[in-house]
Amino acid sequence: MPLPLNPTPLRPRGPRRPDARGFTIVEVAMATMVMAFGIATAIIALQSGFKTLDVARTTTLASQILQSEMERLRLMSWGQVNALDPSETVDLSTVFASEPAVADRFTLVRNIADVTGMVGEVVQITLVVSWDSVDGRPLSRTFQTVYAKNGLYDYYYTLARE
Repeated sequence: MPLPLNPTPLRPRGPRRPDARGFTIVEVAMATMVMAFGIATAIIALQSGFKTLDVARTTTLASQILQSEMERLRLMSWGQVNALDPSETVDLSTVFASEPAVADRFTLVRNIADVTGMVGEVVQITLVVSWDSVDGRPLSRTFQTVYAKNGLYDYYYTLARE
């Protein structure tokens, strides 16, 4: 027996029966909104995480810049420290010649002041490194120390003997 050219469908066409399953346009729209909200929230969380990561990295780099400058000053003699300008911006491009991005992003200011009552014997050195975060917020870190004419240990021993 030959097959008919137009086979009859298994289900008759017409209005849907109550037991027929499917999604309405409202359900699809709600699912799309929930999905879009989830994706937007994830993107915002990622951006916040990247900003925090940038602040952590640059804060670590700023600490290394401060430590490097303190070590450079520590190796100077009393005469060399006194010959420095009381307040100056340190040229980071000479200190970090192999990393030009450091000089582009960071600024280091050095202030040297005599300690009251110990003029000519002890100076206070303050270093301030500043930079802008990726979102444009100004950030800075400060380090402060004292430098004595004959070294801190000699100064404390002399003071303790009197």
